[in-house]
Order: sequence, then C-alpha cells, then structure tokens
Amino acid sequence: MTLPIEAPQVTDNGIAFSVRVDSEKRECLISTEALLKLCRMKNGAKAPMEMYLAFEATINGVARRMVAARVPGTPMLIGPDSFH
Repeated sequence: MTLPIEAPQVTDNGIAFSVRVDSEKRECLISTEALLKLCRMKNGAKAPMEMYLAFEATINGVARRMVAARVPGTPMLIGPDSFH
C-alpha cells in the first residue's frame, strides 16, 4: 500500500514531505519552481504550502513513481521538469 506520511513542511527551497512506497519511506522536496510551474498550469498564484496542498495528490503521485523508478537523492528532489 502507498500512503503519504508525516506533515509537509515549508523550507527555504520548497516543501519537504515524505512518501512510503511498499516498505520504503523516502524524504522528498518539491522545489518552489516546481510548485510555481504547477500553479501556472492551473492559472493560480498562492503561497508555497497552499500550492502544495492544492496539488498534493499530483505531487505524491509523481513522488511515488520516482521512488518506484529508484530516483536517487535524499531528499529526493522533485523539480519543474518532473511535471509536463
């Protein structure tokens, strides 16, 4: 089963959060630039946490796919190129 865990936190570089895929827990960071790209795609401008919460399902889905693909890094960086 795949579930997001722990509360997301605002950092200087974006939003830090964790996901668990099967038995693997990964710390992730979605960059401010990636959040802004998501927001532009939906024509909205919000604070970083508001952007994260508005797109949480999409962000967690991308993070889970990246974990499954064994993308390296701690935290695993989710940048603007992670979204099309």
